[in-house]
Amino acid sequence: MYGSSSLWKMFGLGLLYGGRCREHQFSSVLWSRGAYKGTLLFTTYSAERKENRQTVDSLNRLSVDVAKIRQLRSWVLLADVAYVNETANILKEMGAEEKKVALILERYPEAVLCTPAETSAQRELWRKLCANEKELVRIVERFPESFFTVRNHMNRQDNIKYFQTLNLNKRIVSRLLACSPQTFCNSVDKNRAVIETLQRSYLQLGGTQADMRVWLMKLLSQNPFILFKPPEAVCENLTVLQSLGFSSAERLKLLSKLKGLVSELSPRTMEESAAFCQQALQCTDEGLKMILLSCPALLYFSVPILEGRLGAILREGFSVEQVRASPAVLELPTQIVHFCIRRLVALGYDVKRDSLELLNGTKKDFEVSCGKMDWRKKRPLFNPVAPLNIEE
Repeated sequence: MYGSSSLWKMFGLGLLYGGRCREHQFSSVLWSRGAYKGTLLFTTYSAERKENRQTVDSLNRLSVDVAKIRQLRSWVLLADVAYVNETANILKEMGAEEKKVALILERYPEAVLCTPAETSAQRELWRKLCANEKELVRIVERFPESFFTVRNHMNRQDNIKYFQTLNLNKRIVSRLLACSPQTFCNSVDKNRAVIETLQRSYLQLGGTQADMRVWLMKLLSQNPFILFKPPEAVCENLTVLQSLGFSSAERLKLLSKLKGLVSELSPRTMEESAAFCQQALQCTDEGLKMILLSCPALLYFSVPILEGRLGAILREGFSVEQVRASPAVLELPTQIVHFCIRRLVALGYDVKRDSLELLNGTKKDFEVSCGKMDWRKKRPLFNPVAPLNIEE
């Protein structure tokens, strides 16, 4: 929460990829079958329909929290046809306990709208990637929406075969399928174009064929959504980085360190943010490169965001020199910086003397630092009951 490593989790998966959730605002099962085509139509449909009593009773018998479904996914209870018992039986055959079946259907009640044939087909598809069905059940518990996304089944099969030709291990492919099922709805040609662009860029920047497989696996596992971007975006952004003075080796480092986020960057934002950092932090061209290599996320944030964060830090009493020495602090939201500083000051932290480095790292690192400071603050200058070592 407080540091750059966890920041990637929060911003990488939240801010950068949060827009993907809009694709799932309505059930993918219902949408693929044309059950509704817009909010107004769905609202009218909901007002005119009554709950399917058989669906409600079946869910109740399975100890599913129907009230929760009614609150968050009420349209599921309106469907004329649902396969509650059939879906539950398939999950039990896979090894899921009754309690886990109930939790799966609570988390993703749209599962009961899949036909038994569709659910069985998904089961067979995923079994090819899992060591056993016990592992598959764990995946379904964590990613029920991915498992019950039944559209584009042939595309899924073809994409799995393609990713396996890249010698990606089954665990990586299953993680991709779980975290980003939309990727497997793409045509194989679209995914291949992005993958080949990444491979070509990696080799052109100095990467080796021997290391490329491991590099690609890390990249896809860290940012599967890179496959949604046009391949031209990667090339364009790498060109912008070259114009900023980064060598091929440095661009390869950034491509790896950004964990695929290079495709999410805006060329204009990168140029403006780099210019702002150089001017505001009063650094040379070489100094700017060192800052961006250590904190590449600064290329993502717009100038108004960086300006606001820097201003807030300086108003706390820190100097530009302190920020320049610990630029990763600019990756943190202002609220988190304020919270951390208030807590540190209460423990004896001196804004003008101490480094901003304490704010970097993970939340666990921050808590450890605070614990050490608190211990030093409470520790007595000497132990009054300890014997004194005095020479006579």
